[in-house]
Amino acid sequence: MKKTSEPYPADYERLRAQLAQTGWVALGSVVERGQPGQGGPRYQWSRRVGKKTVTVALSREQFEWISQAIQRNRKAWEILEQMHQQSLEFMWKTLPSAPRRKRLTKKTLGLK
Repeated sequence: MKKTSEPYPADYERLRAQLAQTGWVALGSVVERGQPGQGGPRYQWSRRVGKKTVTVALSREQFEWISQAIQRNRKAWEILEQMHQQSLEFMWKTLPSAPRRKRLTKKTLGLK
């Protein structure tokens, strides 16, 4: 297998730097109910734990903190998806392939 010691492309380096700056992350979703005193907690956080959905009441400070962590998590997944696409493109363009009778489609290659 051919080893590459080339530096990453500039776009890929930019994505790596963004991912390194991510900070705290969390899974799930949060909801803020409209009016206080309607019954039940005003701020809620829901997430999957195993096969179950778990919902927890939060304070306002916890709600704000976890909301930002969830946004950062979603952004991190977007960055990872872009990195995944660039990694596949790099692999298919630079590394030797197995012999094939037919050309592979973009869908088969995992490219968009």
